[in-house]
Amino acid sequence: MSIANIVTLTLNASIDQTARVPNFTAGEVNRVTWEQSDAGGKGVNVASFLADFGHALAVTGLLGEGNQQLFVRLFAEKGLIDRFVRVPGQTRINVKVVDDVLDQVTDINFPGVSVDGAAVAAVTAAVMTLVDEGAKVFVLSGSLPAGVPTTIYRDLTASLKARGRTVVLDTSGEGLAHAIAAGPDVIKPNILELTELVGHPLEGDAAIVAAARGLRQQGIDLVAVSMGGRGAIFVDGGEAVHAEPPRVAIKSTVGAGDAMVAGIVHGSLQGFGGEDRARLATAFSLGALGEIGPRLPPRTVIDALKDKVNTRVIAD
Repeated sequence: MSIANIVTLTLNASIDQTARVPNFTAGEVNRVTWEQSDAGGKGVNVASFLADFGHALAVTGLLGEGNQQLFVRLFAEKGLIDRFVRVPGQTRINVKVVDDVLDQVTDINFPGVSVDGAAVAAVTAAVMTLVDEGAKVFVLSGSLPAGVPTTIYRDLTASLKARGRTVVLDTSGEGLAHAIAAGPDVIKPNILELTELVGHPLEGDAAIVAAARGLRQQGIDLVAVSMGGRGAIFVDGGEAVHAEPPRVAIKSTVGAGDAMVAGIVHGSLQGFGGEDRARLATAFSLGALGEIGPRLPPRTVIDALKDKVNTRVIAD
């Protein structure tokens, strides 16, 4: 039986390869001075971060059986219960070229595995088995590989909510648009994803809050809108809060959004809300920005970052 309280679902896992290339130039020969490969994908990253903060987790989703070694190793190191469905082929590789001379990061993302209906049914069954085993919080994260219906997050959210579970959703495009109607408890779009979702430009904080309030009418408890260097706006049943981060040195953007999701989950389970949860979630994201690959710094660093995050209430 599972002893996990939290489950993360990653349908489009990835191996995140970070390569340091000073003065990276397109169309030229570039030399890598340092490389690191990490098991990743949005849900995998969230689980890894939460495990570092003492939570018991299970991970599920789809993994290519041809290059699963990094994932198996990570799950063992973090104490994650592995319920991934293996499928033929290779899990995709996402390459981030880090140029710390020009202070820029270039992303090269490969497509994911292509799966069939049997694999989709198997991963759905894995999720519901974890419900039966007592897991309470389900984090559904990331894009969808070929062969997975765009309605899968909607269908899973509806099933999980009917069983009294908490659903945290972090996706985009059609997957997000379909799932909204099922009323996930938390969504974390970035500003571009929110703009696409509502179908019109969002000029200024008041417009962002209004859009988030409209989404909350679908039964969503918290809408957290990430805005890069501008921080994030958190809109729940109480006050809308803008969390403004301090300037930090960015080593890699891998997992920064996933760290914010982990911070929201951790803060919520600790009973935080409003400005406290907003500061903590932002500190998680800042912590990830200061690491190479999907990692968090020690808790003492997260606590120090939390104290440096400024919050202000946005008037409706």
